[in-house]
Amino acid sequence: MKILITGNMGYVGPGVVKKLRESYPNAVIIGYDTGFFASNLTNTNLLPESKLNQQIFADVRNLNHEVLDDIDVIVYLAAISNDPMGNKFEDVTMDVNCHSAIRMAKIGKEKGVKSFVFASSCSVYGEADDHAKVESDKLNPLTAYARSKIAAEEELESLVNNHFKVTCLRFATACGFSDRLRLDLVINDFVAGALVSKKIDILSDGTPWRPLINVLDMARAVDWAIQRDAKTSGNFLAVNTGSNEWNYQVKELAQVVSEVVPGCKVSVNQDAPPDKRSYKVNFDLFKKLAPNHQPVFKLKFTIEDLYEQLMKMKFTDKNFRNSQLIRLNVINELQKNSHLDNTLFWNWIKHD
Repeated sequence: MKILITGNMGYVGPGVVKKLRESYPNAVIIGYDTGFFASNLTNTNLLPESKLNQQIFADVRNLNHEVLDDIDVIVYLAAISNDPMGNKFEDVTMDVNCHSAIRMAKIGKEKGVKSFVFASSCSVYGEADDHAKVESDKLNPLTAYARSKIAAEEELESLVNNHFKVTCLRFATACGFSDRLRLDLVINDFVAGALVSKKIDILSDGTPWRPLINVLDMARAVDWAIQRDAKTSGNFLAVNTGSNEWNYQVKELAQVVSEVVPGCKVSVNQDAPPDKRSYKVNFDLFKKLAPNHQPVFKLKFTIEDLYEQLMKMKFTDKNFRNSQLIRLNVINELQKNSHLDNTLFWNWIKHD
């Protein structure tokens, strides 16, 4: 088996690489990443890419078709990966998250790729009531990031046949420690803030709902998507990926963090306007289809592990929201130093 993983040098990629190497020890596994966050390693003495057969440094928007020769599986993690980045680079977000994914899927299909695994998002549901969203519910993407994900899903569905299956994993919000840690995620932000400031300031009223998933459980889901039987779940599948037990209100998340981090206090902004980004998600279909690849990590363990890992890093930065552990800050710094142009291509590499 030959597997290509795009975006492998981000937050999710290291766990996916490790899991796939464990599951497919004899596979040829190739990474494909432009390298924005390659240097942002956290608390590891092993380069995650050492588990690959090959690392390609390239942009998915500038694909050399020969890269896809003899590939059996494409795992598409490449993305402009959150709302602040999506808001600042809206056109780039659509190009990377959608158009480039479709282009790679089409070329891969022509070259004999059998399986395309796309990292989608539960954010496609947008504002919602207390009804837990199922896959057939109406979509209401509120951000450029969410719009790019659902646009990609829609076009990918048109490509499938009995020789080319597509799995869109609508992931819950990622959290947990990674060899390339991000702190611009709700749980990760709360733990970091609790550690350095002994407080969590919730900017909303704390009532919005968030489904979450440990980043290592995301890797387990990717493993399942590669091997899933299309005869039982269809050539195209868009599935909510997480667990029903991990639907939490933001104030509940803060409370659990305060129980783990000694001396931490929680404040809620009762006067905040309603946060439209609130939704519960139903994960029954994923549980039915992937019984052996269900999330195994619990919320409290994830928080404890994050806390312990940050302690090992001797993490003390009270100004961490302006640090390189925030993805938009990394991009801004690369642009400030004239490494990236305004469309996020490296200045020293020609592109179409």
